[in-house]
Amino acid sequence: MKQNKYDDSAFFSAYKEMPRSIGGLGAAGEWHEFKVLLPDLQGKSVLDLGCGFGWHCRYAREQHAAEVVGVDISAKMLESAREQTDDPAITYLQAPIEDIDFPDGHFDVVLSSLAFHYVQSFDPVCQKVHSCLKQGGTFVFSVEHPIFTSRPEQEWILDDQGSPLYWPVDHYQDEGVRNTAFLTDHVIKYHRTLSTYINDLIRTGFAITAVREPLPDPKLMHHPGMKDETRRPMFLILSAEKK
Repeated sequence: MKQNKYDDSAFFSAYKEMPRSIGGLGAAGEWHEFKVLLPDLQGKSVLDLGCGFGWHCRYAREQHAAEVVGVDISAKMLESAREQTDDPAITYLQAPIEDIDFPDGHFDVVLSSLAFHYVQSFDPVCQKVHSCLKQGGTFVFSVEHPIFTSRPEQEWILDDQGSPLYWPVDHYQDEGVRNTAFLTDHVIKYHRTLSTYINDLIRTGFAITAVREPLPDPKLMHHPGMKDETRRPMFLILSAEKK
């Protein structure tokens, strides 16, 4: 299933008001960990899967990448990305991540931010990324942490005063679809275990170079609810190399 929730008017209106949508990478709680896993991008060819508003694409060019391609399923997201981009070295393509088809060994770096939990099967994506990367190329991506995606509710258990009491984990081993409420109802996500992410990479031929479960950026701790993010991992970041 290739759901394009980001082209739903109600969802998109809510999403574009989120702090990371307004403030860009600096407002993303995991960016301080993600960026240090990226290699030197100068002169590199970069692919961004699920590029959204194009923040990572423009960052890659700021780091003097030679070519950047951003792929996203959402026409609304890409329209906004193009409005914010004035750079002929950045190309935006509308397509589901699962349908990418690039020449073998074309890219030096493939990155993806918080997109793969919308993809039903991770293994085929790994294979396509592996094929389009050059030998020694880098694959860095973030997803919602499996502890976060295990339950469809994706909410804290609250006490009588409405304060977070604990974060429940249930059906962790039951991989598959989760019908969640994120900004609007009926947002389809896919839960998979940490071991599935890691083993899919290994089976495809990647060498894993880093596994991060980041705490929020200390600079963002004053934001409402951010201190509670230290109580359970919300994000998982993996870095791998094509050997």
